[in-house]
Amino acid sequence: MPRILILLAHPQRAQSHVNAALAQAALAAGLPVRDLYALYPDYLIDVAAEQAALADADLVVWLHPIHWYGMPALMKLWLDEVFSFGWAYGPGGQALHGKDLWLVTSTGGQASSYEPAGHNRHFFDAFLPPYEQTAALAGMRFLPPLVLHGAHQTGTAALQAHVAVWLQRLQTWPDWPEIAAMHTALCDVPADARPAD
Repeated sequence: MPRILILLAHPQRAQSHVNAALAQAALAAGLPVRDLYALYPDYLIDVAAEQAALADADLVVWLHPIHWYGMPALMKLWLDEVFSFGWAYGPGGQALHGKDLWLVTSTGGQASSYEPAGHNRHFFDAFLPPYEQTAALAGMRFLPPLVLHGAHQTGTAALQAHVAVWLQRLQTWPDWPEIAAMHTALCDVPADARPAD
């Protein structure tokens, strides 16, 4: 059975409409969910524990809402500390090579707001390069994201359909048709990219 690690980062999970439903469905299916805001309310991340959890996974799922066109604050801090030089990237940093990274996210704005004529001025894909490059730097394959737009207005039927897609994708990974044509972008980081200790 493929090893899947779901990292949930929602700063107001009690008010979450979409992410909470996805997390509950994953837990009910027997999949591990690490709720970063529950684990680290003080923002003091146990880097060794997080790296151990990542080492045991083949598919890493980042489950979070989009905040100001990116990840919530604790998810960004988690990334800054856990994806360390010499471990996740750079010389000797091969701990994540060959793993898959899947972004599962939601936006407050409707899909129409992520168009050149919408108030976000760009298609949603324009905000994904930092995620894609993070995966490339760590030697991970960045899978096509699962995005639900207009999370605040999503009705029960639409949310149930989204949860069904989420579970189906988790249960069939890595046998997704689009994965066969994908490749992992690799970025070699030179040893002198960081000052010597």
